[in-house]
Amino acid sequence: MPTSSSHITHPDLLGSDEKLLRDSAKDFARQIIAPKVAQMDSNAQLDEHILQDLFEMGFMGIDIPVEYGGAGGNFMMSILAIEQISQVDPAVGVVVDVQNTLVNDAIHSYGTEDQKNYYLPQLCANSLGAYALSEAQAGSDAFALSTTAQEFDDHFVLNGSKLWITNALEATYFIVFANAEPTEGYKGITAFIVERDNPGLSIGKKENKLGIRASSTCEIHLEDCIIPKDALLGAIGQGYQIAINTLNVGRIGIGAQMVGLAQGAFDATLAYIEERKQFGRAISDFQAVRFELARMATEIETARLLVYSAANLKSHNKPFLKQAAMAKFHASEVAERVSSKAIDLFGGNGYIKDYPVEKFFRDAKIGKIYEGTTNMQLSTIAKLLLR
Repeated sequence: MPTSSSHITHPDLLGSDEKLLRDSAKDFARQIIAPKVAQMDSNAQLDEHILQDLFEMGFMGIDIPVEYGGAGGNFMMSILAIEQISQVDPAVGVVVDVQNTLVNDAIHSYGTEDQKNYYLPQLCANSLGAYALSEAQAGSDAFALSTTAQEFDDHFVLNGSKLWITNALEATYFIVFANAEPTEGYKGITAFIVERDNPGLSIGKKENKLGIRASSTCEIHLEDCIIPKDALLGAIGQGYQIAINTLNVGRIGIGAQMVGLAQGAFDATLAYIEERKQFGRAISDFQAVRFELARMATEIETARLLVYSAANLKSHNKPFLKQAAMAKFHASEVAERVSSKAIDLFGGNGYIKDYPVEKFFRDAKIGKIYEGTTNMQLSTIAKLLLR
């Protein structure tokens, strides 16, 4: 994939493999997902056939090596798939995002060879994963968690509850963060791979959300949950590092989701204003409308380039923390502004569910909240600038 000194990868400079994956995801989203978006949003449930299709198309293990059952692609391909799918339904986009940038990445980066050989082929073929970090008192302060892991000779016992866990309803495997050495504070945080049918793990309340409703968000409860020693991901006390590093990767994925969302809202708006007539002509003929369109397109392009820049750095094993924070911050702001402006340009039709932009607007709000709020991203950017 071509690069430049600024590490920006323009869409026109994507390699042939990246373009093929992008186009495949684009076609899949428009042909398979699009007809079911409204129903999934209304039912607040992911269509099980779409989930199966995501696995069959290879979208759930894009940058996992072939020897572990993956597609053998690169990280940029994962970002492109998330973006294209999110242009049609950001709720499905985040399912793909969590699987690729959080769950698969954590196991591939920190798992033992036995763990990678066991879990990754399943996660690439048919098993959804979830990432269980947040708690009632551990949101932005993610490491104030109170879930504990007590060590015994041949097993650990986990106790605690997790909130706002994406994919929880359908997940087979959970990466759970718990404190194995509470007296050490965040230095005791440890990661575990817990199976859904493990005794002591239960799925709690499913949240009734404003947006991305087809993506399940649930509580999970761990009550004397006994897991074997080989379910430990990384080392005891390494959970802090695992969480920080994987969330930094995940923020690029959220940036891609938000860029896709903004593009989807823009595309719907562009088609509408060319068809909608007022005062005897298409509203796209009015200068005020054209100016708004120009602003929207420019903002989407800047957000996309930030996301691609961060993804390119990550793909080439270069420092990307600042760029990931910038991409997530900016793309989420752009998604909110563009989807809001889309409703303005649709007028009254933008406010009803017969048209797609009200859903994009609802879906956009979460972008400034999950995987690190806007204020957390700004704090990270400022800290790195002043270092």
